[in-house]
Amino acid sequence: MVDARLEPRLDFVTCASPAGLHRMAYWEWGDPANERVLLCVHGLTRSGRDFDALARRLADRYRVVCPDVVGRGRSDWLVNPAYYTVPQYLSDMVTLIARVRPARLSWVGTSMGGLIGMALSGAAVFAKAMLAMRPHAGMLPPAQGIRFDKLVLNDVGPRLENGALSRIGQYVGEPGEFASFEQAVATMRVNSETFGPHTDMQWAELAKYLYPEQGGKWVKHYDLAIAQALASQTPEELAAGEQILWRSYDAVDCPVLIVRGERSDLLTRSTVDEMLKRNPRAQAHEVAGVGHAPTLIADEQVDPVANFLLA
Repeated sequence: MVDARLEPRLDFVTCASPAGLHRMAYWEWGDPANERVLLCVHGLTRSGRDFDALARRLADRYRVVCPDVVGRGRSDWLVNPAYYTVPQYLSDMVTLIARVRPARLSWVGTSMGGLIGMALSGAAVFAKAMLAMRPHAGMLPPAQGIRFDKLVLNDVGPRLENGALSRIGQYVGEPGEFASFEQAVATMRVNSETFGPHTDMQWAELAKYLYPEQGGKWVKHYDLAIAQALASQTPEELAAGEQILWRSYDAVDCPVLIVRGERSDLLTRSTVDEMLKRNPRAQAHEVAGVGHAPTLIADEQVDPVANFLLA
């Protein structure tokens, strides 16, 4: 008999954008009555199923909630792609948090998911700065920050390297439709070589939710228009955004684990050093042989995160 705690439940929450309403899907593991919640948020083109291994490890201690950020996975796509921005994602996460009603909340964020976590912690700082920089950026977070028990930032920090952003931008908007799942896996392996070494089974697991079958084709699970919002950012906006994120990071008031891929081109060691210096409650863990970003599938990557959260 399959243990229900080791398989996720799919649910949806209705969120708002300036263009109207949309549904955000989320995958939930563990006891639905558990008030100790772990929210796991994925990277730019990934999905909530990226955290299956971590969720199975922690489902007996946490109610683990893993959303598909709007425009990805089982969630709706936005009518206006200009709102595929962090302020909109913040608004959606606040709606989700209101739905799951945690008494204690911890956060694991990979890449984009880590940016959302930092911004939520410093929501008041972030909202004020975003209003000044982009008056029409989308929904804004609440006046007060979200208090986390613990925060895990997986290969991301306030400073994002331009070379990595350019590399990611090259493939985000590319059409992805394949005649077989094997072709989809092969393409993903090329685009995601920075994930580091994986077994064939692990690559297939990573591609399973990225390329679901639709009408006999295996198609990217996300809205390709996400690339438009990414490409529209000017160098001046990126520089201003970094300063906003540093202020948001400085507002984090909980233990922080910074996970960095040894070969990451998005999160440098110097940025990690600065993050450690600015927050005495932060610690770092480097994953050997991996770039951007550790996938948290193998035990040697899951263990440090689980141990930090359970300590």
